Amino acid sequence: MVVGGGLLNRYIARYHGFESHPLRLRLVVALAKTGFAQSTRCFGETSPPMNYVYILKCKENKTYIGCCDNLKDRMLRHQKGYVPATKDRLPIKLITYFAFSNKHVAFNFEKYLKSGSGRAFMKKHNIID
Repeated sequence: MVVGGGLLNRYIARYHGFESHPLRLRLVVALAKTGFAQSTRCFGETSPPMNYVYILKCKENKTYIGCCDNLKDRMLRHQKGYVPATKDRLPIKLITYFAFSNKHVAFNFEKYLKSGSGRAFMKKHNIID
């Protein structure tokens, strides 16, 4: 599932405090679950580099939340044990990810998901168990 780019990312970029705006965050997750595609860009436009917030399921049903700018490379590094935070928790499985064109919005979203209310939000919406 990919969320980001286009109108949605411009909408999210206005709000840096996800925790104080639960309805806006609910919109992001609802659009991700329904398969809202990346963007509504015009033909010929180059897309900006994307930043990803991803959620992994590790051994013993533990979760790991991370942020990167190259998701394929980051997943390979996780699977090969090059990431210290997950090397003792292999095997891993990618649960979901969100794509943002703004790096700061991606980092703020990752920070929110790691907070207590972010974890409660993910449980309520069945993103994690």
